[in-house]
Amino acid sequence: MLIGQASINLTANVLSALLGLLSVFIFTRLFAPHDYGIFLLGVGFASVISVFLVGWFRNLILSGHARNDGTDVRGLVASGYLICCLTAPIAYLLARFVGLDTAAALAAVVLAIAIGLFELTQDLLRARLKALSVMKATLVRAAALLCLGVVVALVSPTGILLLLAAASAYLVAVLVQSRSAWRDTIINFDRADLRSLARTGLPLTLSLTLLAISSVTDRFMIANLIGAADAGKYVAALDLVRQTLMMPAMSMAAAFFPMAVQIHARQGDAAVRTHLADCLELLAGVTLPACLGFALIAPHVANIVLGADFRAVASEIMPVIAIAVLFQVLTQQYLHASFLLSGRNSFYLINTASIIAANVILSYVLVSLDGTIGAAWARLGADITGFVCALILSRFAFQIPIPLGRLALIAIAALAMALTVGALDRALDLADLPASIVLIGAGLAVYAALCWLFNIARLRGRLKRGLVMFHTRSANSNVG
Repeated sequence: MLIGQASINLTANVLSALLGLLSVFIFTRLFAPHDYGIFLLGVGFASVISVFLVGWFRNLILSGHARNDGTDVRGLVASGYLICCLTAPIAYLLARFVGLDTAAALAAVVLAIAIGLFELTQDLLRARLKALSVMKATLVRAAALLCLGVVVALVSPTGILLLLAAASAYLVAVLVQSRSAWRDTIINFDRADLRSLARTGLPLTLSLTLLAISSVTDRFMIANLIGAADAGKYVAALDLVRQTLMMPAMSMAAAFFPMAVQIHARQGDAAVRTHLADCLELLAGVTLPACLGFALIAPHVANIVLGADFRAVASEIMPVIAIAVLFQVLTQQYLHASFLLSGRNSFYLINTASIIAANVILSYVLVSLDGTIGAAWARLGADITGFVCALILSRFAFQIPIPLGRLALIAIAALAMALTVGALDRALDLADLPASIVLIGAGLAVYAALCWLFNIARLRGRLKRGLVMFHTRSANSNVG
């Protein structure tokens, strides 16, 4: 079931990421760095506000809705979200405070509300393991943003209109899945339930909001210290790395977090630890080689995907960001499961405080010294700090497993793949696109062979079972 859910989520995110890459390919050619920078700053601000709007409900959905035992939390979620949206005027003032002009601030707040509603709807579907519905909405949102963005670029290529186009895309995606997620929901403003929700959700909301702030601190520091155009170049490269590398990790986490809650509730601690050990091996087995491989071919990817004005900066910072993503994935997509299963919401806050403190200090110092390159190194330092802090905190929460032997085999296979790709890249004399195809193919071949040899994530057994199921279904269909 884990592989099936993760596969559907991964398919959705792969297709969405491809549309996202196409959007970046087009937008970095049709929009000037300054206008694209305004758009990315607005998106960054909207992402922080949207996290505040929906953070209160994340654990409620995971712990209540995911049980699928008849508990219906949707009315409470909807009423709570409507109340949270009343903070929009404060959000507008904050947008003006961080440097967005009047129009950009208004557009960013509208986008934040749209993102929040979309994420809540997706969370409700993920909690019930409705991966196909999640996939449909994810693809609709990505396709709508691409189409509306092109229209904006042809009519009036400004960052503000692109922000409004993004908000429209999220609302279209909500409409597509509203029947599956919200049908027969009764909104009930029960004061006692809302007060209880506020008390229990406050630590997680603060920590998630601070984490979101830490993820955008560097772009706003660049914008204020250097300019919006440089922020646009930096964030274009940053988002390219994150869209590519976070995709498989988020797909797997979207499957195994709800499953972990169900297994823990029904089978106990031992069963969920076995499940989490398998999850970590699968997560690391995909993420580590992806991050190392992307870091090696980053200059080729920048030249292929980004516009000419964005490539020089991207080639320098993308390898650093790729390694930072590895630590971010291990922290958020695995170690945070310890806090969820133990109910220690305050640990989210502590972990996030360590990340934001490191990011603010390192960003201020390194951006001042080394510009956008310094921002990339600051992000790496902050993500390593967050990983170490989360690892320590997890020892005081739910004791999740760290299977070092299985992880060592993954590291050996990934390093062998990286050495092969690096050596081959130095020997090749090809244009960026064919070089990338050759390098990715070689890396996949080497890593797949070593995964089979080391039986990483029980690959041999899973492939054999898959082949048996395929032959069985083929035989049944022929008989029928």
